[in-house]
Amino acid sequence: MSEGQKKSKYSATRRLLLKGKLLKKAASMLIAEKEQNKRDRDSALNERVPPLKLSGLSAQELQELCKDLHRKIDTVDEARYDLEVKVAKNEKEIQTLSQKIGEMKGTMNRTKLKRVKKTADDKLGALTELKSSKADFKANLKTVKKEEEKKEEVTDWRKNVEAMSGMEGRKKLFDAGQ
Repeated sequence: MSEGQKKSKYSATRRLLLKGKLLKKAASMLIAEKEQNKRDRDSALNERVPPLKLSGLSAQELQELCKDLHRKIDTVDEARYDLEVKVAKNEKEIQTLSQKIGEMKGTMNRTKLKRVKKTADDKLGALTELKSSKADFKANLKTVKKEEEKKEEVTDWRKNVEAMSGMEGRKKLFDAGQ
């Protein structure tokens, strides 16, 4: 039998009853957790912000209290604005970097490697070539013949000038160039 067709230890009604009990228990735990979070929040607020005692204060004292509260609100607003600017800047930077990553992934397409089938003889030959290449590196190098450069004889330049003068010299130059 496959997993979907396994025979259960419990009947369908028993499973339904157990699921119902689990859901009721989870709901009661969720309600208890929400109440605990509310109590924790109230206690934290009472610690940080003492309750206002407005009775018995004169109009002047109330105005001073309001001015003080407004100053605190302004400083909190400035800090909030600064944080919003930083968050916006970081989000923009993250977006540009993710675009760059996407572009790089697009340009770096890997070519598919082709599977090469080799016979046992070819594999053995490749192994022996590896072993022999370790021993003798120069065996597979091609030899290159160097052409000897034509060396011109050093002669007296005056004779050369006399030979090239006139029409015959120009004819010799013309014939040599072709």
